[in-house]
Amino acid sequence: MTVQKRKIHWLLWPFWALWKLISGIVEFTGRIVAVVLGLVLMIVGVIVSLTIVGAIIGIPLAIVGLLLTLRGLF
Repeated sequence: MTVQKRKIHWLLWPFWALWKLISGIVEFTGRIVAVVLGLVLMIVGVIVSLTIVGAIIGIPLAIVGLLLTLRGLF
């Protein structure tokens, strides 16, 4: 993704700065939620897969949790 540098007019700079701050907070919060939810899914998947019947659901659940955690981190 390329970042284009544009000059922001001085009258619009406070709105631009506020927008960048809010978008950064929302992005960070989304990443934290993804990591926490991924860890919870991994733990639940491991606990469910302790039984043979539960392994059918537990292993894919743990894999989805791992992928969600990796997506949140990177």
